[in-house]
Amino acid sequence: MPFALNYAARSDVGLVRSENQDSAYAGQHLLVVADGMGGHAGGDIASSTAIGYLVELDEESLNSNETGDELARAIAKANAELQRIATARPELQGMGTTVTALLRSRHTLVVAHIGDSRAYLLRGGELAQITTDHTFVQTLVDSGRISADEAASHPQRSLVTRVLTGNPSDRPDLGAREGRIGDRYLLCSDGLSGFVAHDTIAEILAAGAAPAETADRLVELALRAGAPDNVTVIVADIVDLTTGVLPPVSPQIVGAATQSPAGTRALRETPAAKAAALRPTLGLDEESESVERLALAEEETSSRTRRAIKWLGALAAAAILIAGGAAALYAWSQKQFFVGNAGGKVAVFQGVTSDLGPISLSTPIETTDISVSDLPDFWRQQVEDSITAKDRADADSRIVTIRAEAIACVQARSRGAECGATSDSTSSTSTSTSPSSTSPSSSPSSNPSSLSVTSTPSGTSRS
Repeated sequence: MPFALNYAARSDVGLVRSENQDSAYAGQHLLVVADGMGGHAGGDIASSTAIGYLVELDEESLNSNETGDELARAIAKANAELQRIATARPELQGMGTTVTALLRSRHTLVVAHIGDSRAYLLRGGELAQITTDHTFVQTLVDSGRISADEAASHPQRSLVTRVLTGNPSDRPDLGAREGRIGDRYLLCSDGLSGFVAHDTIAEILAAGAAPAETADRLVELALRAGAPDNVTVIVADIVDLTTGVLPPVSPQIVGAATQSPAGTRALRETPAAKAAALRPTLGLDEESESVERLALAEEETSSRTRRAIKWLGALAAAAILIAGGAAALYAWSQKQFFVGNAGGKVAVFQGVTSDLGPISLSTPIETTDISVSDLPDFWRQQVEDSITAKDRADADSRIVTIRAEAIACVQARSRGAECGATSDSTSSTSTSTSPSSTSPSSSPSSNPSSLSVTSTPSGTSRS
């Protein structure tokens, strides 16, 4: 039975940090979350580099028997690149990134994991964590010195023992499982798992909402819980193509990777870009590689220089798209819809949020009377960032929800009460299905399980 991944990726900077060091990529065959660390201009480069090297695996032609090896090789290449960058830029010594990735080949899903980002599987109403945290407190739990509940509040819970740092010994855990129609996967950074309880995550995932709505809800809950860290999630369902479900055809990339040179590389190496022959190589040509290295070396130059580079990049992208079929891209973009801010009012837009230099790919087709300033903080930020809709009907449905939030907020303010986002009640169902474990070297398993882990108590604490 042919199946596909129906996915959505979301990322938010959180309530405290000034920059987003998380990166994530979701495509038809590949899901990746990378949580960077290393301070300003370090963690974002590390996570973006990981995405940039893994994205080339998002294609149909992978052989099931070689999927795990391909994933391990791509992560090793990314790790070697981190070492090269840190050697060239001593101020970036100590940067690193987690990597949690799912790579699909036919009905097999290979999982690669290093760090404390997580992968979960919801099957039959039961949520199982299928990765094991590489943290100091996890070693204490494994040795029986503390309980899982004690680990959640342990003062050293942020101390990771294994991440990609450029050291050749940095290798991920690998596991494999059989995909089933109806499975729902969640990949997330610790900005979600560290602040939203397991049972709550299970309830939201089991509620049955679409991946995009579910991902939005999880990010909202993390922010309402006061998450100071970046929050990144990918929700992906395994769907039956014969039922008429139409999963996304375009990859989604969020977080730091959308801004960095490594992330730019990831975007132009998507399968869609390859199919359109917009880029004949994978970034290995000498001229292209030198430009990317120059961009990395100049990352801390003046804002004027960065604006000039961004403008030149936009012009180059526009030229490529014109050569490769801009008309087709524009026609596709006009079938997309989102909710955003139009002059301070909530509006439905036709098109996509991206612009190609001076060329806008979106137009407001309905401007409501809802003032953005009347919304609770969470919804105001969502509208400012733009809320993607599946179609026009979905956009109209989101307007109804946003209007209700605005009315409730205005009424609360009139009473002198605090204005906050309303909470939708959701419910979950459970079964007696119990997850069973599988080892990385075993054949694909049909049940949720945790990957094997070997850790040492020496580690790195997130900044």
